[in-house]
Amino acid sequence: MRVESDLLGRREVPADALYGIHTLRAIEGFSGRILANYPDYVRALATVKKAAARANRDAHVIDARRHDAIERACDALIRGEHLAEFPVDMLTGGGSIAVNMNLNEVVANLANEYLGVAPGSYKPVHPKHHVNASQSTADVCHTAIRMTVLERWHGLKRALEKCVAALKAKAVELRPVITTARTCLQDASRVSLGELFGGHAEAIARRTGDLDQAVRALTRIDLGGTAIGSGSGAPAIYRRAVIRHLNQIAGLKLTLRRNLYDAAQHIDDLAAVSAQLGLLAEVLIKVAQDLRLLASGPEGGFGEIILPAVQEGSSMFPGKVNPVVPETVIQCCFQVLGCERAARMALERGEPNLNVFEGAAAANIFDAMAMMRRTIALFAEQCVTGIRANRKRCRELAARARY
Repeated sequence: MRVESDLLGRREVPADALYGIHTLRAIEGFSGRILANYPDYVRALATVKKAAARANRDAHVIDARRHDAIERACDALIRGEHLAEFPVDMLTGGGSIAVNMNLNEVVANLANEYLGVAPGSYKPVHPKHHVNASQSTADVCHTAIRMTVLERWHGLKRALEKCVAALKAKAVELRPVITTARTCLQDASRVSLGELFGGHAEAIARRTGDLDQAVRALTRIDLGGTAIGSGSGAPAIYRRAVIRHLNQIAGLKLTLRRNLYDAAQHIDDLAAVSAQLGLLAEVLIKVAQDLRLLASGPEGGFGEIILPAVQEGSSMFPGKVNPVVPETVIQCCFQVLGCERAARMALERGEPNLNVFEGAAAANIFDAMAMMRRTIALFAEQCVTGIRANRKRCRELAARARY
């Protein structure tokens, strides 16, 4: 063990740990959403720290030797190394200070190792004075959260586009199949089975487009605004340079928010993404329920489509096949709607000058996007593409249609 000190006193830290006393105190208040489980967020945080180091070098806040060591440490984290050194909880109170200090300590200790100094000495690179120079938890985490959502959107958008393509292909395939439409679950006019799938494709495509717009708004950030948007503690040279460096490193086109005081207080841009994820979840529940209903039976239900069998349906009834994938989609969407509400509550609970609950919004949006990406891919690949029409049943229904 090694001994470190902070304003609260002295504590023992594992001798080989890259984190320090601030991280140790943070992990004693624990809910289970560990920072290490969000490696893309860690990468984004390290990318922000790397850009800040370059801007601090430009502003002569840190010298070239410290800059080079900090940048080398950030590069290791960007490559995905040392994830086990991030044990803090995403939901720890204090406005995500535990997350920021965990990064600061790991970067400082790695940088000092490269300079031949053991972890815990914080000389010549100090986590606050050098790694966190010209920054606040508020603007660092604000920026990294939005970068992470932008990155996660690429995978989710691809999954949604593949799902839309699968539904459109199924619409074409089933267009010749005529069955009975229903309103209020009562027989109505005859209709092509393919039209239902075409409508589903359009709805998901529309949700994808609106979600894309909400995500794109996250390219406006407040890095350089420090704690409350005033920029206090950040030199003018640093503030002019840091976003330029961040865009060069990350390959993004981030811009500064028009009002940084607004950015510190209001996270409605994140809530807008969460709201769109919620709308997408509600549409997907409707689509999955339709498939579940149309596949019901086969003798005692609608029985118009046959879903791919992915597992045995019963330990009691031989040959029974359940709509497993649509039911998985529905339950995933229940979870997403819970995440959506949590993120919206984080917006509602914002306080004058700073929203200290932004980390909760971030964790829930990250989780919702990950669940959506996996579940939508499963839905397209293991359900939609393998759906077949029960043509005999559809002909019988169409022949008995009243209209």
